[in-house]
Amino acid sequence: MTSLPAGRPGLPAPSAPLVARTVPLDLELAADLLALVPPGGPRDACSWVRRGDGLVGWGRAASRSASGPDRFVELEGWWRDLVGSAVVRDGVDLPGTGPVAFGSVAYSDDSPVGGSLVVPEVVVGRRRDRAWLTTVSADPHLASVPGRVDVAVRPGPRPPRDVAFSDGALPPAQWAGAVAEAVTRITEGRLDKVVLARDLEVTTGGPLDLRWLLHRLAERYDTTWVFAVDGLVGATPELLVRREKGLVTSRVLAGTIRRTGDDAHDLALAASLARSSKDLEEHEYAVRSVADALAPHCSSMNVPEAPFVLHLSNVMHLATDVAAVLADDTSSLTLAAALHPSAAVCGTPRAAADELIAELEHMDRGRYAGPVGWIDALGDGEWGIALRCGVVDPEDASRMRLFAGCGIVAGSDPADELAESSAKLVPMRDALTTGP
Repeated sequence: MTSLPAGRPGLPAPSAPLVARTVPLDLELAADLLALVPPGGPRDACSWVRRGDGLVGWGRAASRSASGPDRFVELEGWWRDLVGSAVVRDGVDLPGTGPVAFGSVAYSDDSPVGGSLVVPEVVVGRRRDRAWLTTVSADPHLASVPGRVDVAVRPGPRPPRDVAFSDGALPPAQWAGAVAEAVTRITEGRLDKVVLARDLEVTTGGPLDLRWLLHRLAERYDTTWVFAVDGLVGATPELLVRREKGLVTSRVLAGTIRRTGDDAHDLALAASLARSSKDLEEHEYAVRSVADALAPHCSSMNVPEAPFVLHLSNVMHLATDVAAVLADDTSSLTLAAALHPSAAVCGTPRAAADELIAELEHMDRGRYAGPVGWIDALGDGEWGIALRCGVVDPEDASRMRLFAGCGIVAGSDPADELAESSAKLVPMRDALTTGP
């Protein structure tokens, strides 16, 4: 039995031009994209999968990191230079074919974590009734080999063992106190909204197998985008921006209520969420911030007058899908930079909210609440907001940090916000502690 290319360990940016070859793949071979990812370290897997479609990658043909206020610009420049000199043979010609970089970028300009783009050596993609295999290398012999491939049976993912959770930067009671202080600042008129996040520390009995988390998240949260980039893993319901052949779309989520498991009761809760002045106010700020950020790059835009209720397995959100027509050649990564941080993860006004976040959270968010996704050689791509996620400690693969945040406005109740944050931690907690 032959196998998909295994990929090689992480490599520095190549001095020779990259060669990328994309060939069609039998749809049956890409029936379960996540099952194709081979065993490896927790920073090796790349994923962007929703309801069976998307991209997975492994190996590392090239990568780039950047930090500080210009991190998006540096990453964008590196990517343009890399693909500008690449030799690309694309027999499929869809968004996500040819060379692709998976990326994730820190929330804050001041975070030492910065951001990174990773170009896998092997990418398998699926889009409805079409699938493909892309190989990328500075070695033309690897990337230029066409032909049919068969999928080898990958060793199954290993479940975590001896999982333990502990408080992060702030214990729950202190975090609720921070929420109360934020409400005070808002009622004093210093700002309209702020998003406060909290973290949990996780320890396990051995190195984490990210494939286990990816499978659990995909099974339980199939309406989300299940992602992995450079040790960051999660399932986000929020699409920051998609650029595809001149059309730009963004899904805005703000305003949340926890599900009970009783369908009739949940329908009543959904109706109350749709009428909640507190949640509608929070949602309006988030939608306005997205529309304002996209406007300079778009010739026309459609912003629905009222949100809909998005039902996930553990929570429900107020949601709005914004659509626009791109007016220039701005890439998906640059659009993500323009949108970041939206009011959904920061607040309004942005500067005042960011200042309060730095004062009250007592932690570095790292890549939590930053853009995560992929970009192709033409600039098309999809970028979500890194929510419902955790990051593996780069120095100790048996440790992670989980994150969740809540939008705080004048009507927020600290106890309710604490309960909401706990609900948002459920996806990652369950993925770590429950079986198939």
